[in-house]
Amino acid sequence: MIRKVFKKKKNGKSSKIDAFLEKYKIPREYLSVNRRSISKGVWVGLFWGFIPMPMQMMAVLFTTPFIRFNVPIAISMVWLSNPVTMPPMYYMEYLTGNFILGNEGVQNVQLTMEWFKNNLGDIFVPLYVGTAFYSIVVSTLVYFAINWLWIHSVKKEKHHKERTRRERKGKSSKEV
Repeated sequence: MIRKVFKKKKNGKSSKIDAFLEKYKIPREYLSVNRRSISKGVWVGLFWGFIPMPMQMMAVLFTTPFIRFNVPIAISMVWLSNPVTMPPMYYMEYLTGNFILGNEGVQNVQLTMEWFKNNLGDIFVPLYVGTAFYSIVVSTLVYFAINWLWIHSVKKEKHHKERTRRERKGKSSKEV
């Protein structure tokens, strides 16, 4: 099922896309739709998406020479961290970092620049420890989950086709 979401059958080659890829010498793997490319794209996108930094999409693009993955999927995964989701994500990362480090965390939070200047050191380290946890562990777990779901859906589809074939064969032999 998950495979069908990502994989659409082409009725023919898309000449515009092929011409674009050839003109700029872009590897086809950056747009391919297969299990490895999609799962790597999700992994890279989530990895960079969890990190509180500007230009996350550029980080995805700088990763492309080292890991071959579906770039549009990776960029869309980065968009999971957007202005609406960033505060809860970063707060969750901060709490996780405090838990990992065994810290209590900052008390009496005030939303002023002076307060942030005074407490930046107390916030920065736990935030990035939590960020490392989510960037590495959660994105890797999602990578393996997508691989498993893709393989499971292929097996399920194969069994369904075999069952349908057997049923058709059984009906045709009864008709004779």
